[in-house]
This record gives sequence, structure tokens and C-alpha cells, in this order.
Amino acid sequence: MRYKTPEEYSSEILDGNRLALSRAITLVESTKSDHQKIAAEVLNKLIPHTGKSIRLGITGVPGAGKSTFIEALGCYLVENGHKVAVLAIDPSSTVSGGSILADKTRMEKLSVSQNAFIRPSPSSSHLGGVAQKTRETMLLCEAAGFDVIIVETVGVGQSEVAAASMVDFFLVLMLPNAGDELQGIKKGVLELADAIAVNKADAKEMEKALLAKKIYENAIHIVTPISKHWTPPVLTCSALEKIGIDGVWETILKHKDIFTKSGELIKKRKEQEINWMWALLDANLKNYIFSMPSVKKVVNEVKHALQEGRITPDSAANQILENIIRQVK
Repeated sequence: MRYKTPEEYSSEILDGNRLALSRAITLVESTKSDHQKIAAEVLNKLIPHTGKSIRLGITGVPGAGKSTFIEALGCYLVENGHKVAVLAIDPSSTVSGGSILADKTRMEKLSVSQNAFIRPSPSSSHLGGVAQKTRETMLLCEAAGFDVIIVETVGVGQSEVAAASMVDFFLVLMLPNAGDELQGIKKGVLELADAIAVNKADAKEMEKALLAKKIYENAIHIVTPISKHWTPPVLTCSALEKIGIDGVWETILKHKDIFTKSGELIKKRKEQEINWMWALLDANLKNYIFSMPSVKKVVNEVKHALQEGRITPDSAANQILENIIRQVK
């Protein structure tokens, strides 16, 4: 197979070619050095055409109905003239490393829309519940003309900081059973939330949903707000019955308007770029260091010693670090 040039990929993506977009994302996600080189050149060419979308992160407790909600929101947006890209991050198979939930099968209506693009990606055990190349994929989708990017996190109890650090608006989905859920909700997640939506608030669950809304509103008040201009609201909706979806979107637009006028949105995005640079530097340094034959040898030796109980984890880490320092010198 002949790989296209960065110029060809860039041109086709700007024209909205979905096949070129999919292939470029595959290159971005690849660990092969030649693929990474092409992907980097494509991204550099497309950077001037990015940044115009609304970036939305969605997480939630297990069973909160993230995929159903995203499909309902996505269909609502498409019907109102938007182009929506959904980056659905699935837990990775520990055997194959592949995506195991197949989000396209869970968003049947949205996946056939010409103005929607769904990309399931394995999280590959990357902390934060997002795939390692989600940010780059987001930029490619923006260049292809998608004006709303939705990042669905794994939502398996890992830190959601990584997901919140790449979006403009972070939505946390909860269930009407507030008495049970409040026990397990993390203060850290509340601190990241720009809004909480109590999903599955249909007619038979409305009383529970309103009670949950009140409880979450009280919980929000004990959290230091991210911005003096915004207090995270608690909303109710039913993705299954398509109730309250418009209200969630109106909240997102209101947030965008306030943060744009205050200058916080552009400041937030600039900080995200710097933080991502450091994260990539950290990852690339680790890959480079641990590819050194001598370091790999020491790592294997200390692992065996650690497993046999001959050294402590602290000693093992120090031995590896000392070897790395010798190599750098």
C-alpha cells in the first residue's frame, strides 16, 4: 500500500474526505516511526485550520447511559446543522489491545449520518480514560470541518483529569439514584465538572431525579469553582426519551459565550497546549530512555530481583535511574 504524501492527506481532509481522515487518524495512532513522521507533517499543515470547534468531554458513573446520551445529543446537533465528531474511547482488551465495546454498534442512528463521524479508539491503558492520541485526532476532525467534538471517556474510575484537560466543557452524567451515587462520586470529578446532568430522568423517575438534582447542587457548593464567572449547574434529562437534551446544549453554548467574552476560553486552550507539550515530552523521553539496550537490561534485572523479594521498589527505581544517568553522561 502506498501512503499518501502529507500534502495529499491535508488537502483531502480539508475537503472533508472521511476516508482520508480515518487513515490520517490511523497514522496518528500508529507507533511506527515512519507513520508518526507523516502524521506530524500532516498535523503541522492543518494546525491553521483547527480550533474552531466546541470541544466537549463527557464522563459518568457506570450505567449512566453515556453512549445513549451522546447519540441523542449528536442527533440533535446534526438536525440543527452541526457536524459532529465523536471520539469514543473504549477500555482496551488486555490481550489484543483493541477496543472491546464497539461504540458504533451503540450509536446506530448517529453513525449513519453524513454529518457525524464516530471513531472508537482503544484507551490502551492510558491514564485519564482517554486514548494517547485523542488530542491529535481532535485536531484532524476540526480541520475536516467538524464544529462539535465530543470526547467520551472510559469512565471506569480512573482519573478524569486528562479528559478535562483537552476540552472546553466537561459534562458529568449521573443517575437519579443520588443516595447511592453520592457515596461514590469523587470530589475531584466535581471540581472538573462544568455541569452535571442527571440522566434517565423520565416520567417514572422524575421524583428521584429532582431529589438527585438537589443533592448534587448542594455537593457542588462545597467545591471551589474553576471560574468566578461560572457555577456548574445541575440539569436533568432523559436521553432515551429525548427530553432535556436541548437544555444541556443551551448550557454549553452559554458557557462558551461567557468564557469567550471573559477571555478564559483562549487562555484555557493555551494552557492546555503547554501542558500537552510537557506530557508528550515526558512520554517521548521515557520511550527513548527505555529503548536503550543497557537500560532494558537493568530493568529486567531489577524486576526479577523485585519479584524475588531481594530489593524494595524504591531501590529498584534508584538502580534504574542511576543507570539512565550513566548513559546520559
